[in-house]
Amino acid sequence: MTSRKRSGSGSTKRPKEKVVYIYELLCRGEDPSSESPEFWNEFFLLQPNFEALENEIGKLNNEQLQVVKPNLNTLFQRCIEMLDTDHPKRLCNSLQTLCSLFYGIFKKSNSDPSINILNEIFGHEKMDEWLKLLMQYCNRILLGDVPENARFMCLKLLQVLVTGTDNVNQNSLFEHLMMHSMFDAFVRLLSDPTFRTQHGHDIVILLTILVNYRKHEATNPYVVQLSILADELALNGYGQMISQSLIDFCRQYIQSLNNVQSSSWFSSLSNIVGNMFVSDEGCERVQQIKANNGLLLALYEAVHLNRNFITTLAHTQAESSAPPSPSNTLSLAQPVPDLSNAPIIDITQYPTNLLVAVFQYCSIVMQDNKNESSIANLKLCFLILTCISEDQYANSMMHDSNLTFKVMLHRAQMRHRKLNVDRVGKSQPLAATLLDLLVEFIVSHLMKKFPMELYLLCIGVIHRILCYQKRCRVRLNYPWKELWSALIGLLRFLVNQEQTLVKKCNIFHLSLQVVNIFNLFITYGDTFLATTNSYDELYYELNREEKVFTEIHAMVLRYTTMPECEYKDDVIKLLNALVNILAIVKHFQNKIKEWLAEQGLSTPTEDQILDVVRKNYDLTLKLQDSLDQYERYAETPLHTNFFKLMVRDVVNDTRKHIYGYVKEAVSVIPDQEVLLTASITSGSVPGTPGTPAPAAAAAVTTPTT
Repeated sequence: MTSRKRSGSGSTKRPKEKVVYIYELLCRGEDPSSESPEFWNEFFLLQPNFEALENEIGKLNNEQLQVVKPNLNTLFQRCIEMLDTDHPKRLCNSLQTLCSLFYGIFKKSNSDPSINILNEIFGHEKMDEWLKLLMQYCNRILLGDVPENARFMCLKLLQVLVTGTDNVNQNSLFEHLMMHSMFDAFVRLLSDPTFRTQHGHDIVILLTILVNYRKHEATNPYVVQLSILADELALNGYGQMISQSLIDFCRQYIQSLNNVQSSSWFSSLSNIVGNMFVSDEGCERVQQIKANNGLLLALYEAVHLNRNFITTLAHTQAESSAPPSPSNTLSLAQPVPDLSNAPIIDITQYPTNLLVAVFQYCSIVMQDNKNESSIANLKLCFLILTCISEDQYANSMMHDSNLTFKVMLHRAQMRHRKLNVDRVGKSQPLAATLLDLLVEFIVSHLMKKFPMELYLLCIGVIHRILCYQKRCRVRLNYPWKELWSALIGLLRFLVNQEQTLVKKCNIFHLSLQVVNIFNLFITYGDTFLATTNSYDELYYELNREEKVFTEIHAMVLRYTTMPECEYKDDVIKLLNALVNILAIVKHFQNKIKEWLAEQGLSTPTEDQILDVVRKNYDLTLKLQDSLDQYERYAETPLHTNFFKLMVRDVVNDTRKHIYGYVKEAVSVIPDQEVLLTASITSGSVPGTPGTPAPAAAAAVTTPTT
């Protein structure tokens, strides 16, 4: 019995797109334009196929590359020349073709780093001329009267250029980007509310990557220009892009919490069990955190380089921070719903400015400490807080009692404490909220895999805040007892885990930083503590926890006798730093014992001990130097490798997103059918009569081909 072949079966090959056929001709070394003077005008009316061109370039070996080099050179040059056209579709298609060309060639170069393919194609002598022309056209497109998809594709092209290699310092195009800066164009776009909404994210990411090119090796014009930028509109726009991303992240987190609380206990248990078998690095939360690296790095560069940017930290982000309104989502055809049973959206749950967004974001990231991505993200957060806490204006703003905010700080679930259901704190200055955030980190990260570097950064931020308060005599109304209890808990943990931790890290240096914070309170507390009762409470806490300080002292004495102690200098410094605390403990312990003997009591109350403290301040303490001094933050050499890895992650993440965007990009100008009157198999692609040639550049000189 013979089988009949169905019509439409898979045996019929789908015809190739015209543009794909032309790519194949070009990559075989043939010249499809030889028989038609209008070939290139018509070629740029065809919708580019990003994937096909990238694949054709990827197939070329070194010998074939030498053969097709003239064709690739011509294609590059024609694309660049076409950027001067007034025809919207040709403009967009030439930009998309350039994206595909550069992307494919970078991918090819990365697979064989021994060959600089861009130099091979352009020729070393002509490369600078053509890239200079490309930058001039890009600048004109970004600021000109062009379709928005052309501006969008132009920014994607620039992102392709800066993400060509994992290590930005090895990208040969950066030297040309440095010589022909696009900074002014970026600033003008950030200053415009409409352009900022559409393209602000791309611009901020571009600036961040460009700033990190040979940052400490040579003069980088983007570093210089960003550091002196004083345009308030541009700085606000820059900050608004960052706050919008962080606020969206916080909003999604709050919604996920609400969803968990509203679900049944069985589904919650199922999620918990399911998460046990999911890779930490692959889970959705980690990927969301990692996606914020680019804008967090942008925030770091701004607060680190530009003091003018600090003024934008407390600006209300009205355009992006308000929660979604149900009324804005209704269409005219829909009936008005009954809102009597609608959930009430508490606007205090959402951040209102960049600094509040950073604090709330940090409180969320702090809860995820099981993977390297989250730890790196949290370290970047702490470096940002370090730069902010060193700035005089930022400190004055955070300590302003007239500038108060209700901030929702998220706290981790722990067995030894019960969380408050109402997560929104009281209205208070931002310095108090920052201290709450740092206290929360201290008490929630006492674990065997001890994050020493993060603790040093955290304690460093606390020290800087206290130094500002002492220097400017600012009396912040804050429950200091919470901070003291957290610091004493940290010291207790270090003593108890000494045998394990001392093999991995320098616990003496961290202990010294903590003890010196107590010494700062003891020596200079009268200049910044809000009430005299605070002093009494400090001395009470030191005596209540006297066992912790006695054990630290014993530990330090033990290490002073060890001839091969690796951290001998810090051990000696810690021993000297404990002098005043031990003197206070000894003095008041004797006074308390005397009072108990007089009263015939064995278990005094807190008020009775405080009364003894108030009446017995007659002790002499040693004046310790440099308690209110700290080493100002410097990126090099301590954090150089960290930022190299962070920039590499941002580059890789940006490159992945570009591929998806450009691959799927379609011009908003309707496709125009291009008539091909010659046989496709002959390779001849004649032109359509009457098609105008692209206008010559008026202000830009085109290099000779």
